[in-house]
Amino acid sequence: MNRDDLPAPDDGLLVTHFLTVGDVPRSRAFYADIFGGRVVLEENPCIVKVANTWIIMNPGGGPTPDKPGITLRTPQAADAVSAFLNVRVADIATFYDEARSKGAEFVTEPIDRKAEIRCYLRDPDGYLIEIGQATGMLQGIFADRPASAGEADQR
Repeated sequence: MNRDDLPAPDDGLLVTHFLTVGDVPRSRAFYADIFGGRVVLEENPCIVKVANTWIIMNPGGGPTPDKPGITLRTPQAADAVSAFLNVRVADIATFYDEARSKGAEFVTEPIDRKAEIRCYLRDPDGYLIEIGQATGMLQGIFADRPASAGEADQR
């Protein structure tokens, strides 16, 4: 294995994304197939290099000495999300078509949001993944701001 394949900077820092998964081989295949990732380590932990980042995956589990009182688990409710992977693509229509042909299931088709075109899909454990292509933001056009809680109540 080449040291450059591992998320280990020579200086400074780099950011990776860790996912607690229910089935490592299934998730490894998803990120390698759908996103064209390269498997760096098969397991313990599984590491898949995707573009300019790494997805690190391991099964859930209970507390450890370095994270006392913390249990890792896959998403428990599909309608409640506190964080998600955000993937930026050059051509969302091509990515969408290719990912669907490989079995990816999207929440919706790509939708134009003025600043970007975006859609979401879920991985095998239910993690939400945003796929977006910058469009209007490249010309200074941004999405409408969400209505404030008070304004939403008045409608």
